[in-house]
Amino acid sequence: MLIAAVCLNLGLLVVFKYSGFLTESLNLLLPKALRLPVPQLRLPIGISFYTFQALSYVVDVYRGDVRPQKSYFRLLLYISFFPQLIAGPIVKYHDVEAQIERRFVCEERIKRGIFRFSCGLGKKILIANTMAYVADEVFAVPNSQVGLLTAWVGALSYLMQIYFDFSGYSDMAIGLGYMFGFHFQENFRYPYISASVQEFWRRWHISLSTWFKEYLYIPLGGNRRGKRRAMRNRFVVFLATGIWHGANWTFLFWGVYHGLLLTGEQTGVIPVKRWKSKALCRFYTILAVTVGFVLFRADTLLQAGVFIKALFGLGASGGTGFALTMKLLRPYQLFVFAIAVLGCTPYPRRLWRAFVRERRMPAWQEAVSMAMCLLILLLSYMALASDSYNPFIYFRF
Repeated sequence: MLIAAVCLNLGLLVVFKYSGFLTESLNLLLPKALRLPVPQLRLPIGISFYTFQALSYVVDVYRGDVRPQKSYFRLLLYISFFPQLIAGPIVKYHDVEAQIERRFVCEERIKRGIFRFSCGLGKKILIANTMAYVADEVFAVPNSQVGLLTAWVGALSYLMQIYFDFSGYSDMAIGLGYMFGFHFQENFRYPYISASVQEFWRRWHISLSTWFKEYLYIPLGGNRRGKRRAMRNRFVVFLATGIWHGANWTFLFWGVYHGLLLTGEQTGVIPVKRWKSKALCRFYTILAVTVGFVLFRADTLLQAGVFIKALFGLGASGGTGFALTMKLLRPYQLFVFAIAVLGCTPYPRRLWRAFVRERRMPAWQEAVSMAMCLLILLLSYMALASDSYNPFIYFRF
């Protein structure tokens, strides 16, 4: 029954998400007369997330970690809970089993949920969308016109877009969860301050990395059977991580790239553990992550190669790409980028904790908190109403 359930869930995911990609790849190897028609299937929204949640339930029941859910509708509630259905975080069944059966809603949780939701919406609309506009314009530049400045503006803009988009949606889901009596695990913990790629993956998309750890890495043997097996298992996990993100060779190579970086750190080929300078470790990590996200964002491997070469000064020296880049570097975009850089660090949170010293806020602090929520919501709604540009980054996944 376990094998049947895993095959059925993964089979549906492969058919809807990867059949077109697999057919196109196969057609490249076949003569023109034997090429197959590429299926054009509508992708069910949220399939990458709810497939993994369904698998979590099946495996947890098989292992005996949880009791089988007798109510079909409660099982549907777990699999299709709308706040995190299309954008995460991925919720494992054993983390919310008790909350599905018994939960409570109170004024304090609703306030906390509203504040968290507002912050997430602001991240997505005010920061991620602004950075997305710059990144999309730059990545649309012809490959022959991509120079040093163009590549770095595009790479750094996307670096901020993807973090504030992913973490913004997670914050909104966590906030809505609080309002309905659920407590979801944190999904991001300031990944851009990491001092190694290994630490980055402990802070980035935590629900995905822990899912693969519990349901793939450990069943493969984890690190219990020697270093070579552990390296192989880690590499398989990151290959699967890349494939999970999307049906494109760029995602697969992104997974391989991170697998190689982690292997290099574990074996000492990349001696990050021996570097005494924390600043050097963080510089290496953010550089490695930025290069990886160029692979992640590029439409083709060729475009990724052009951008990565340009990052290291091997691109065009001018042309339309440079002129467009200079045009995009307007005061508002630079201001939002500066806010984004600050928001990637724990300093705003520390400042807020210094402001709210007590567990239960006094009335004036609550008023300030609610005013901040209203301001963020108002600015977000104004941005949505005045601008039709609202990219849905998860469409690719």
